[in-house]
Amino acid sequence: MEDLSLHILDIVENSIRAKASRIEIKVIEDIRKDLLTIEIKDNGQGIDEGTVKRVLDPFFTTRTTRKVGLGLPLLSQAARESGGEVEIESKVGRGTRVKATFGYSHIDRKPLGNMEMTLTALIAGNPEVDFTYEHKKDGLEYRWDTKEIRDGLKAKQLGNKERKQDRQSNNEGAQQ
Repeated sequence: MEDLSLHILDIVENSIRAKASRIEIKVIEDIRKDLLTIEIKDNGQGIDEGTVKRVLDPFFTTRTTRKVGLGLPLLSQAARESGGEVEIESKVGRGTRVKATFGYSHIDRKPLGNMEMTLTALIAGNPEVDFTYEHKKDGLEYRWDTKEIRDGLKAKQLGNKERKQDRQSNNEGAQQ
């Protein structure tokens, strides 16, 4: 994969296949520590302990449509090439956490890529999933949550509906 946003896309698609309804994506660019960290957490079906130990093997997959699973092994390779690593934690029925670290200034670190397009594709293709995205760099933080956005829109729609009903009631009262 050419950039890290495509790795994120692949891992999030795994989360969606695992029936996650909530997915959190964090990107932390810590230039002082010379680290780039990507963390993806979901509330999907989770992975049993034996499978967690095997998911970084490119010749292992739980999918029946092919005999190899390259997403996590390629992410792990990209992290190792830049002096980083991948950690995977999972509990059956509770979800999975994938954390990848990269040497920020390492010459072999892949670029982050187009996160806007990656996130847009994920949200547009999976409207039933709640996504949280957090990006930190040098003390600055950007965060949004699709659930908060949807809840805010619903509240606004309800407020508009109530104001419309109030206006109708006022108009009816004025006519009498």
